[in-house]
Amino acid sequence: MSGASPAIAALITAEGLPETYLETVERFWRPLAETIAAAQVGKPLIVGISGSQGSGKSTLCRCLEVMLHESHGLSASTLSLDDLYLTRRERAHLAATVHPLLATRGVPGTHDVALGEAVLAAVREGRTGLRLPRFDKACDDRASEADWPVLAKPIDVLLLEGWCIAATPQAPAALAEPVNRLEAEEDPDGAWRAYVNAALEGPYRALFAQMDFLIMLEAPGFEAVPGWRQEQERKLRARSGGGMNDSEIERFVMHYERITRHLLEELPGRAGAVVSLSADHAVAGLAFAAPLSSAGPANRAQPQ
Repeated sequence: MSGASPAIAALITAEGLPETYLETVERFWRPLAETIAAAQVGKPLIVGISGSQGSGKSTLCRCLEVMLHESHGLSASTLSLDDLYLTRRERAHLAATVHPLLATRGVPGTHDVALGEAVLAAVREGRTGLRLPRFDKACDDRASEADWPVLAKPIDVLLLEGWCIAATPQAPAALAEPVNRLEAEEDPDGAWRAYVNAALEGPYRALFAQMDFLIMLEAPGFEAVPGWRQEQERKLRARSGGGMNDSEIERFVMHYERITRHLLEELPGRAGAVVSLSADHAVAGLAFAAPLSSAGPANRAQPQ
């Protein structure tokens, strides 16, 4: 792959991406890596990456890890918000005591926020031997701690990625009208969406405030998300033989529609960098709203 480092070329091949993806790496991901590296001055940075399901967050994180190491000598690791899910038993308890829809992982209220805050604090402290949580989606439960990867040395950059990173609560009045069939039929009194909204107002606000810089992968609209998620699931079925069919995915993404639409409306004005995506997944542009500060969580991710 002409012009690509061996690590980047191997990553593009492993992800099943076309060779033309190298242009995306050089035109868009490299400026992001350079911006992050310029702000990493002697202490760890926490960079949030927010984007809808299927927007390419994981691939971006892998590219940034490689470029930060190869070009800037920085160690970077990724923590997915998915890896902070409550255990299957804990979600079953929420489903039984709060609302049945909370059995499905994903929305705010179904993560172990305290665990996430503890990991971020340990990163800030430069702790050696830190274990990064992992969630096993195959069995819908948290992986055994013995299987969590161990960071042999302190890291310079932690990439915190997730579909609802930096989401903020909506006004109570905005919750009244269902946004889709799932809300209308399975949450007619609004109890589930009120619980999710309260979680954003409470513990998630403190977690998201820890980010030094926020990158948003901006979908052209929510309408693109189901197709992107179906594409992800087809790849999963090809690799493992398991996964949801298209009708199951259609219902699944309804759990995330409200917050995704809310993020698409208001997050571009708060993010430090916005990556615009087209419907075919191509990167259409990159805009920096503000320089990345190295002075700590001066983040633009929370409204002032």
